[in-house]
Amino acid sequence: MSAAELLGQIADVGRDARRGGYSRHVFDEPERELRTWFVERAQRLGLGVETDRNGNLWAWWGSPGPEAVVTGSHLDSVPGGGAFDGPLGVASALDAVESLQTKGFRPAKPVAVVVFAEEEGGRFGLPCLGSRLMTGTVDADWVRGLRDPDGVTFAEAVAAAGLDAGGVGADPDRLGLIGQFVELHVEQGSGLIDLGSPVAVGSTVIAHGRWRFSFSGQGNHAGATRLADRVDPMLPAAETVLAVRRLAQGRDDARATVGRLVPTPGGTNVIASTVDLWLDARVPGVETPALVEEIAVAARDAAEGEGCELIISRESYSGDVVFDEPLRRALGEWLGAPPELPTGAGHDAAILAGFVPSAMLYVRNPTGISHAPDEFAEEADVAAGARALAEVLERLAK
Repeated sequence: MSAAELLGQIADVGRDARRGGYSRHVFDEPERELRTWFVERAQRLGLGVETDRNGNLWAWWGSPGPEAVVTGSHLDSVPGGGAFDGPLGVASALDAVESLQTKGFRPAKPVAVVVFAEEEGGRFGLPCLGSRLMTGTVDADWVRGLRDPDGVTFAEAVAAAGLDAGGVGADPDRLGLIGQFVELHVEQGSGLIDLGSPVAVGSTVIAHGRWRFSFSGQGNHAGATRLADRVDPMLPAAETVLAVRRLAQGRDDARATVGRLVPTPGGTNVIASTVDLWLDARVPGVETPALVEEIAVAARDAAEGEGCELIISRESYSGDVVFDEPLRRALGEWLGAPPELPTGAGHDAAILAGFVPSAMLYVRNPTGISHAPDEFAEEADVAAGARALAEVLERLAK
């Protein structure tokens, strides 16, 4: 079954009637339905499926063992995300395995398709959670205590999914099985439109991180409290949002975004007692923390001017990633010299790149839009991506 047909099977899972697009978050009902779908599809191909200690799904072609050739992506989404971000890589991996089986290829090395948990951070706020836990690049105790918007901890969600929350954390034995990792993903930009190519090889991922700014003031009545008597955290929060754009524009190729702002208690006729906002900042090289510090200075000044308190906490950070050069060069030779592309989007492959040879393949997105309902890929380009992935898997697993 082609990758496009596989995506069609899950096209109605997790549709978000309010936001548009899809909302599929780790261990919620839509994501569990997608996990069931993946297990069924993998088993139809004769793959042995297992769930690791961190909730990542593995489908093995051959017995699990060292020097495995691993591909895959994720099934979760951002709130109101597109249909291709994540699932395209999973569907293309299944398509590639089936096409190799059909032609009679027998891998000399184990081949695995992996579905990583919570790549987007849509439920617990930590991107690439499954790969970070497996590689030990995040503290497991801290992760177990993370809460979703409904107050459910990650440990509780893991237990509800039938897994052992106490087993969450670094998994060197699992990581040690991976010989090479190749992730296929829809392009989250317009590079391939400009280059006129259906497929590209990833070169780098820009350094990026997420920070939480928590402003505290005095909750009060919107009608009975004079302006001069207010300690309103919404004002420094609003000034910070404007500062983010202003300060990011002063640095070459910087991207900084406030995509989420939560006032408490959130009533229309209530002066908020607290306002939390989340900053996503990405600057090539080593300048991301410096940009964030500039924003923090502006936020502190704004908070002080309103008589508010401010706490800033870093939730995640990854430096620049350069994908494995020998593997990139090999992919370019095998695939007829497609273009190489950098990206500002994070991926599980970027987490694994610090531990095992890793690479990315991108499929053209004719809208240039991602993390939104207008994200798209033409069926012919989806097929080209799956063929490219099959070629890579066959070469690596010989």
